[in-house]
Amino acid sequence: MVKARRSFFTSRLNRKICKSVVISGVFLYIVYMFLSSKSSNPKWRMIPDFTVNISTTTNISHLFFGIAGASNTWSKKKLYVETWWRPNVTRGLVFMDKSPVQNLPWPLSMYPPFRVSEDNSRYREYNKHAMPFVIRVARVIEETFKTDHDGGVIRWYVMADDDTVFFIDNLVEVLSKYDHRKYFYIGMRSESIVSNSLNSFEMAFGGGGYALSYPLAKAVAQNMDLCIKRYPTVFGSDQLLQSCIADLGVSLTQEKGFHQIDFHRDISGFLSAHPQSPLVSLHHFDAVDPIFPSMNRIESVNHLMKAAAVDQSRLLQQTICYYNKNNWTFSVSWGYSVQIYEDIFPPSYLYRPLETFIPWKKGANPPYMFNTRPLPTDPCDAPHFFFFSSVDENRVMNHIVTTYKRGSPRWLPACVSNASRSADHISKIRLLSPLMNRGWQDGDRRECCDVVHLVGMDSLAVKLRDCMNDEIVA
Repeated sequence: MVKARRSFFTSRLNRKICKSVVISGVFLYIVYMFLSSKSSNPKWRMIPDFTVNISTTTNISHLFFGIAGASNTWSKKKLYVETWWRPNVTRGLVFMDKSPVQNLPWPLSMYPPFRVSEDNSRYREYNKHAMPFVIRVARVIEETFKTDHDGGVIRWYVMADDDTVFFIDNLVEVLSKYDHRKYFYIGMRSESIVSNSLNSFEMAFGGGGYALSYPLAKAVAQNMDLCIKRYPTVFGSDQLLQSCIADLGVSLTQEKGFHQIDFHRDISGFLSAHPQSPLVSLHHFDAVDPIFPSMNRIESVNHLMKAAAVDQSRLLQQTICYYNKNNWTFSVSWGYSVQIYEDIFPPSYLYRPLETFIPWKKGANPPYMFNTRPLPTDPCDAPHFFFFSSVDENRVMNHIVTTYKRGSPRWLPACVSNASRSADHISKIRLLSPLMNRGWQDGDRRECCDVVHLVGMDSLAVKLRDCMNDEIVA
């Protein structure tokens, strides 16, 4: 009897245990599926507290600019900042050695607010640099980082000089390719071998601008004091910062659209053969000739911005095509110039900039980080130069029409082998481009073009288009 009762209670207990196990298992399975579904959603992922919802594409609100300036040159350099700054849209600060204004309001409608750099006298014993302002400028990233109170909105800190001109839409396009949660140091070295040799071939030049992802900017800011004490004799502020970043195990990610412009005189040859990459920045305008004929430097930059306002993605992008009837070659730099050659030249030749400029400093042979073409005197090799004049969006035709006018007479005879087909009579070129923002992806091709027709006796029209599959430009 006792044994039977024990068996009865045991069986009831076993059933209860089994039932509890089943219920617990079902509950755990539901919890597991719930958490799994949440973890597959980007906004629920366990990510560091410095990020925002990574499902959103990087946009202009995710950028913060730290601009190094000086009070004694600001009245001149501010004109460059005005050309690209977007009030109430772009965010950033200009850091000065001292206040550039005395009891006057700062016009926030024109450029970013300013801050006077912190007192750096405590670093005096560590300041054995070639230039006295190295530490102040290097600490711009630290002081910029400390002023960000947006609680994780900022993804990229962009450092630049007060005479750097940015093309912000292209900058956003470039940075959106990279994971802002990781350590990224994005910029470009100088075009000059001497400048790179003096500093570092693995350094981004601040004049061209560079971007640090949030976690890298945070790490640099936290370690800046130690870094300054570790490198008391490096040449400049950019090299000091690059040394700090290298100590964190991070290398430079090069983007060809950042331009230090370490040249002198006429840079039209360089701008007419831009590498296949979005134009991000230009620097050193005061060290070169105005980039458009019959304009001063600021007028030239503002004129280039007219084309940029319509289609930044195409700006300075080079396209090659041929007019076989006249045996002419066309090299188009969208929004800047068109060159006509009275002979046939392959793209590989025309992708090399025409050396209209001279080196930043003497001492290296070759002086540049890229191949160039010497300025020719042979009329078969020398181009006819036409510069950007106007832009118009024709939404009916679904095209952008940019017009280019001859800069000046070429002052050379016609090409001997093509004397009956001289381009001397051409004074204007109309360029038709599809009304769409190209965007940029790795593996993209340059656009193709066709000479469509002559317009009257002194002008002609060229049309850009996507290249056909396996089309050879030759």
